[in-house]
Amino acid sequence: MLKGIFPVIPTLFSDDNIIDPDALRRVVRFAINAGAHGIVFPGVASEYNFLTPEERGQLMGVVNDEVAGRVPIIGGASATTVDEVIVSGQQAEENGIRHLMIMAPASLGQELDAQLEFFSAITRRLTSAEIILQNAPTPIGAGLGAEALAEIVRANESITYVKEETLPSGPVISQLQLLHIPHLKGVLGGGGSRYLIDELDRGALGAIPAVELTDLHVAIYEAHSSGQIERARELYRDSLPLLVSQMIYRMRLTKYVLKQRSVVERLHVRASLPKLDKTARQDIDTMLADLLKRGSIQEWKE
Repeated sequence: MLKGIFPVIPTLFSDDNIIDPDALRRVVRFAINAGAHGIVFPGVASEYNFLTPEERGQLMGVVNDEVAGRVPIIGGASATTVDEVIVSGQQAEENGIRHLMIMAPASLGQELDAQLEFFSAITRRLTSAEIILQNAPTPIGAGLGAEALAEIVRANESITYVKEETLPSGPVISQLQLLHIPHLKGVLGGGGSRYLIDELDRGALGAIPAVELTDLHVAIYEAHSSGQIERARELYRDSLPLLVSQMIYRMRLTKYVLKQRSVVERLHVRASLPKLDKTARQDIDTMLADLLKRGSIQEWKE
């Protein structure tokens, strides 16, 4: 059973746009030391759609080697075609990874028959995998409703989890819970964990956020799981200012925060994203200082 906080590891690049496996290893170590219950790579926050198949395969091997069996790994296998998904899925299998996260592709939109065929074609070929169906909002994903998700899950017993991150995510999580699909083990939240408390209150098993606040997200999850609801809500409120900025700057913010937390050095991204100007960086620095002062995150030393 996958339960807890499963951060997505970003892809680190040198300043001249070359993948940096050593920096990737440092982020994996940071996540595990921060209490992550598992690791996800590659996801949207890894800029997976800007990686070649060879880069994906190489870096998945690096992640697997660094994790060394300490926590579960969810291998990201999202792509726009079945054949591309199969390649990524096979790369994960070669590394002993049996959980795969696959997004309902935006290109198929709300066409349920097309989405059904897409996932059925995948599950016919990746027979040993457990699949997490990622339901992301448009334009990143298809933004399916609960009824469509349920149809796809019912038709494919290999789909044992859903990562739900449409807006609002909560009602979809509740609806899926009420359907009691026998092979569906549960739902994980997404959306940067901006709605984490609501998702946990509705029975989500945990969340798959970006990595830079793993220690804070783990603290929220563990407080909530142990019944310390007020403490969980207090920590959740601490997380929100930074997550609001993350919604805009996304991987740029993730890498900047990791740099400010002494985890990585390089900030290069391949995705087209708004740049962090001086004022934005000062604002992020202030938010990080507030979190450190409150004890919501800790200084990280390897």
